[in-house]
Parts: sequence; C-alpha cells; structure tokens
Amino acid sequence: MVNYPTPPFDTPRQPMPGTTEAMSPVPDHGEQTYRGSGRLTGRKAIITGGDSGIGRAVAIAYAREGADVLIAYLDEDEDARETKKWIEEAGRKAILVAGDLQDPEHCRHIIETARSEFGGIDILVNNAAHQASFKDIGEISDEEWELTFKVNIHAMFYLTKAAVPHMKAGSAIINTASINADSPSPHLLAYATTKGAIQNFTAGLAQMLAEKGIRANAVAPGPIWTPLIPSTMPDEAVRNFGKQVPMQRPGQPAELATTYVMLADPLSSYVSGATIAVTGGKPIL
Repeated sequence: MVNYPTPPFDTPRQPMPGTTEAMSPVPDHGEQTYRGSGRLTGRKAIITGGDSGIGRAVAIAYAREGADVLIAYLDEDEDARETKKWIEEAGRKAILVAGDLQDPEHCRHIIETARSEFGGIDILVNNAAHQASFKDIGEISDEEWELTFKVNIHAMFYLTKAAVPHMKAGSAIINTASINADSPSPHLLAYATTKGAIQNFTAGLAQMLAEKGIRANAVAPGPIWTPLIPSTMPDEAVRNFGKQVPMQRPGQPAELATTYVMLADPLSSYVSGATIAVTGGKPIL
C-alpha cells in the first residue's frame, strides 16, 4: 500500500490553470506504479485535459493497457510533452493538440485529428475543466459563469457530437463529473452547477446511444491533488485540502486511473449510464 501525502500542504500559489512541476508535493500519476495487462490493446483514445492531473494518469494507464492516445490541452506545453513522453515510453502513439475547448470548431478539429491520425475513435474521455472560487454570487461575473459552462459542459457536447459518428459498437465515452454534482461547494457555485449538468448529460446520453452499442459513464472524483487546486482555491483550502473526507487526505491522480480503465474496457459491456464515485470514503447517495 502506498502512503500518500496528507495535509497540511505548503504548495505555492500558481496562476491558472497551474503546472505540475510547481506543486509540492508533486502529484502521483502512476508513473512508477501502474502496470498494464492489455485491457485496451489496439484502442484509440482521446483525453481532454490530458496534460496533467487526472488526465495524465488516465493517459499513462491507457497507454500501458495498449491504447494510442490523443491529448487535448489548453496551452500547458511542458506538461503535455511530459505526458506524451510517458505514452511513447509505453510503446504507443501519442498526439498533442493544443487549443481552447470554448471554440466548437476546435472541438471538431480534435475529433478529426484523432480520426485521421488513428483511423478511428474507440474512447472519448471528456475530462478538461475550468473552476474558480468565489465567496459571494455577486463576485461571479457574467463572463466567468459563461466560461465555466463553455469549457465544462458545452465542449463536452461538441466533442461527443463530433465523435459519435466515428465510434463503433463497443466504444466508450467517459465524462469527469465531481462529488460537487451531489454535494455542491458554495464557493464553487458555477463549477458545481456544470458538474450536475455533466451527470445528467451522461445519464441521458447512455440511453440515447445504447442502440448503437456505445456506452457512456461518468466518474465523480472527490478532492484530487492536481494543478487546478493551488491555481484556483484559497490558501487555507489548499493547505488543508482533502481533510474533509473520511480518509483525511486528497486522492492522487493515480488512484482514479483504474476506474477510467474499467469504464473503457470492452469487458465492462453492461456498464452504461453509471456514475462511479472516487471520493476517499465520502458517500454519494
């Protein structure tokens, strides 16, 4: 059993969206621990927000399970290149696509790039997200509210709509929701609202795509130690991050990877419309 770090943390504040290298402790993405067993051999995957955090852990796991991976990210080139290195070290093809998911055309470009580079799409992981903390609703500008919805839910629709025509029966769509969908933090009002929308989008999508043989599921992480935390949350919240759950520590990105692998695995053929909670013991009922 790995003894993961527990708060208090003394990690420096970062500008949004943050970088992995500047964090203390540096998150564990499974670089030294994840062992694949061929569960995704020959599969072609897209992961948004795959440069760091949960996305990087999923990319490493997918590559070691035998999948080629396209990483879509905003502009964190150094983090993206590090993820690419791990994918290629696993012997798989890695494609990097930088750009803003707020733009519907860019979302379609991501899908077309995967189709042309890989010859098909088997797995779509809608993982990229924007969040910011506010003490009062009056502090949330119209632009901030719209940005959160554009990145977190509108892009998910554009990407999924573009990907489905290229997906065969047995393909999988996995959306990153949050414990905030069921237990919303008032300081993350806009973010939590979009995460509730993601959960409903996933549930409806699973029913819509069932006759095509395409599965749709969501993962609902609790507090996970990623660059999003020191770049978007107040100092005291960062210092004590993860104390609020029964395990009294944040999860590491590596601890979510097996859930994303399970949901992408063709052997999980009867799992669709589900939300899997990875919350350090805090129940979602």
